Amino acid sequence: MSIPTQFTGYGARTQADGKALNLELISYTPKAWTENDVDIKISHCGICGSDLHVLMDSWPAPTEYSAIVGHEIVGTIVRAGSKSGHVVGTRVGVGAEGGSCLDCSTCERKKEQFCRGMVPTYQGKWEDGSISQGGYADYTRCHGRFAIPIPESISSAEAAPLLCAGVTTYAPLKKFGAGPGKRVGVVGIGGLGPMGAETFALSHSASKIGDAEKLGVKPENFIVTKDGEATVEKWRDSLDLIICTSSHVLPIEEVYFQLLRPEGALCLLGLPEDKLPSFYGQALILKNLSLAGSFIGSTDDIKEMFAMAADKGIKPWIKVRPMSEASQAAKDTENGLARYRFVLEN
Repeated sequence: MSIPTQFTGYGARTQADGKALNLELISYTPKAWTENDVDIKISHCGICGSDLHVLMDSWPAPTEYSAIVGHEIVGTIVRAGSKSGHVVGTRVGVGAEGGSCLDCSTCERKKEQFCRGMVPTYQGKWEDGSISQGGYADYTRCHGRFAIPIPESISSAEAAPLLCAGVTTYAPLKKFGAGPGKRVGVVGIGGLGPMGAETFALSHSASKIGDAEKLGVKPENFIVTKDGEATVEKWRDSLDLIICTSSHVLPIEEVYFQLLRPEGALCLLGLPEDKLPSFYGQALILKNLSLAGSFIGSTDDIKEMFAMAADKGIKPWIKVRPMSEASQAAKDTENGLARYRFVLEN
């Protein structure tokens, strides 16, 4: 197969385009090839909330335009470097990280997401100075270590959201020991039954209670948080762990800390645009609570998550759309129309 010297994807050329989510075809030259690399012909890419934040330049770190986003990439390796650990023809997925230094103590411990030389799949800087571009595209180039083989039983479209949304949820559940006997609350709908924990959904309204039940949450475990005082009165000291996928203003002290049992933990996964609300240290100390964050997942986490998804039959709720609809699909995601992930397909 002939691999083009220029890759092409749907992206925003300017900040104005990004804020309007007006994406158009953009060609770019990928990073200089090394024998650690693989080239992947992309078949699918999920649309993540992070994509919209970057396109719209709404996070503290400014977006560098032109910007092609997408870090839930699935495709087939069409070129494999001699040090990549891969062969041509393998179906793989690439999540939010496309590269790292590969030889620091963090990388040696397989915690590559914390490497100081970590290269995000898009908006990162490669060793040759080029800017990484994402998966709303025809091809991508990355370090082979971050191209993870996908079990045969998982379809390419369903594998895509697992590469960011899936592993970002899996990693803290593993870290905090979610399993039998634990009561886990999720801010943002999700089904965690296969982890063995009793699952609770926390939502501002009851509009998603039907979906939550289909995802494994008992109706009586659906917690509506609109009236904070009433929520605390009913659910105080009920949960061992809360994982928060929301990036909106959070009632951390007023609600979430109150719902946690002593020695419980609140783990933030969503990246808010603003600073967290302040609170006194007593809110943590008097109940031995932990406030933590969790950043994507390691390559080992992705492999473990894929294995669990294949074994337990875990599948995300998706709608597949043509890659040519990237702009409209991004707008529909911003308007809350995704139930619960749009996946772009070449």
